[in-house]
Amino acid sequence: MRLREFYPPTEPHVSGMLDVGDGNDIYWEVCGNPDGKPALFLHGGPGGGLLPDNRRFFDPSAYRIVLFDQRNCGRSLPFAGDPEVSLERNTTPRLVSDIERLREHLEIERWLVFGGSWGTTLGLAYAQNHLDRVSELVLRGVWLVRPSDEAWAFTPAGAAHLFPAEWAAFRDAVPAAEHDDLIAAYGRRITHPDPAVHIPAARAWMGWELSANTLLPVSPPDLDEAMLLAFARITHHYISNGCFLPEEGLLAGVHRIRHIPTVIVNGRYDIKTPPDQAWDLQQAWPEAELHIVEDAGHGGSEPSTRHRLIEATDRFRALR
Repeated sequence: MRLREFYPPTEPHVSGMLDVGDGNDIYWEVCGNPDGKPALFLHGGPGGGLLPDNRRFFDPSAYRIVLFDQRNCGRSLPFAGDPEVSLERNTTPRLVSDIERLREHLEIERWLVFGGSWGTTLGLAYAQNHLDRVSELVLRGVWLVRPSDEAWAFTPAGAAHLFPAEWAAFRDAVPAAEHDDLIAAYGRRITHPDPAVHIPAARAWMGWELSANTLLPVSPPDLDEAMLLAFARITHHYISNGCFLPEEGLLAGVHRIRHIPTVIVNGRYDIKTPPDQAWDLQQAWPEAELHIVEDAGHGGSEPSTRHRLIEATDRFRALR
């Protein structure tokens, strides 16, 4: 089987800043065919921001591709790289509201929603709250944020077994007396006003967060200190608050969106969001199409994962 390549690089033909309230402005852009099928890309993190290749999962001759930087990251303002910027109003319900405000601003009736990693969490939350506005879903690297999923990522009983050196570096960046609650220990440091405290903490937090993203090791992204701090602050803010999801979790609302055509893609060796989460989602949603990619980890650009994702957007481009 010949694997699908990314579509050629494309640049936005229109972009801007949208006031979403609470003193926040989000950066948005549109590329592809202005008259094409609307599609929304939701980036990961939380706090990861957009990358140019995010545009390339869609046929630019067929899709009107909408992307935005979520609150306080990327080009959105105020930027969380400033330690004085409050994240109090950066929550999942407010991000869902931001998506809806952007849809209304762009005068889009319905759109395909494509999310990866944290983007799957946000995409599911948006669809369950605005089911009539989602034409299809493409979900890569499912993160349900259940207590068991959090334990896998942030306790010695989970991913640490597979990446012991990376876990040790994460654990040992705080004193041994605080190892019983690493999330709280990092919270005290990442939110500390002194750069000599919050920058090393942010670097250690993101070192663990960005490890094991692909099946084969790749160099971590080169982030400056402000970007590093923004990413770490936002991610920690969400992790320490259960991602601001309802107590019953996302699976409880799946019955409301089972009519939406959906493709789920997850790497077999995805250490960040193991395939049991995608499996559990599909078991609650038998109409959804699940692909476990045998030679992939967490990264959306890994060849076989990329193939499945573009195969899905190609299939959906003719549907309205």
